[in-house]
Amino acid sequence: MAAAQRGDWSQPTSAAFVTSFLPIPLKLWNKYRVSNVPSLIFIDAATGKVVCRNGLLVIRDDPEGLEFPWGPKPFSEVVAGPLLRNNGQTLDSSALEGSHVGVYFSAHWCPPCRSLTRVLVESYQKIKEAGQKFEILFVSADRSEDSFKQYFSEMPWVAVPYADEARRSRLNRLYGIQGIPTLIVLDPKGEVITRQGRVEVLNDVECREFPWHPKPVLELTDSNAVQLNEGPCLVLFVDSEDDGESEAAKQLIQPIAEKIIAKYKAKEEEAPLLFFVAGEDDMTDSLRDYTNLPEAAPLLTILDMSARAKYVMDVEEITPEIVEAFVSDFLADKLKPEPI
Repeated sequence: MAAAQRGDWSQPTSAAFVTSFLPIPLKLWNKYRVSNVPSLIFIDAATGKVVCRNGLLVIRDDPEGLEFPWGPKPFSEVVAGPLLRNNGQTLDSSALEGSHVGVYFSAHWCPPCRSLTRVLVESYQKIKEAGQKFEILFVSADRSEDSFKQYFSEMPWVAVPYADEARRSRLNRLYGIQGIPTLIVLDPKGEVITRQGRVEVLNDVECREFPWHPKPVLELTDSNAVQLNEGPCLVLFVDSEDDGESEAAKQLIQPIAEKIIAKYKAKEEEAPLLFFVAGEDDMTDSLRDYTNLPEAAPLLTILDMSARAKYVMDVEEITPEIVEAFVSDFLADKLKPEPI
């Protein structure tokens, strides 16, 4: 899955698409969560909603347009067919029904993938031992069947057969996969719970919070800092390593975060902001240095890494009213960005 990294129709038969090559208006990068170029995204011209995030795979797999308009299909339909265990046993994909499923896009040639797999094996075993109905489906991005077999031999879960390239591609298209490793966690109905399974597994090694429903506000850590690259992020820096202060900061911004998330969920769109609280540690210090932020705390910011832009609210006291006004002004394009 080679790609360049950044810093997954009108009336039912009309189509529109967005293609991304630098330079382009950065709002489109953020709106459609583009992280690689080239990217081809199909949207519904009437509603603006995304039909397919991985248009390049669509064009490769369906050059005649036989599956047009390439809208999303249920997981159960896309995955339908035989699955493998590493002992050679086969089973039907219907065996996944009624379970939470982690759809794991990974490859042996990818060092971060191998590191995550080691942790994921332990998490998988803990969840199974706790009596939870959970299965992982490996969707390989390996470059040969021998590599696939070697890598899959380390995994206690099931996989799409390597030879079934069409089904592997359809799963990539379904979730708009732009990089690996990616772990998509589904509920027993096949609906996405989180696209951030990788972060959740690394942050919750004891799996106490499985199946990892998203939190409106996250505490910034080494493992979830990668999400800062996914689009604009509100980050509230606090001046203490005390968990109590971080928790108070989360409670302060959580109602605003929940309001924004609910508003966009009702429109079947992803929220335009992620929300974080950052304490005092080496990672936060590095982030402040990289973005050239003042040492003040509390410090309310919105960081847009793709646009290399920041928005800073440096006041003595952060109140819910200040946060809500700051977010509203950002979403209305009323704030003047400073360069990162």
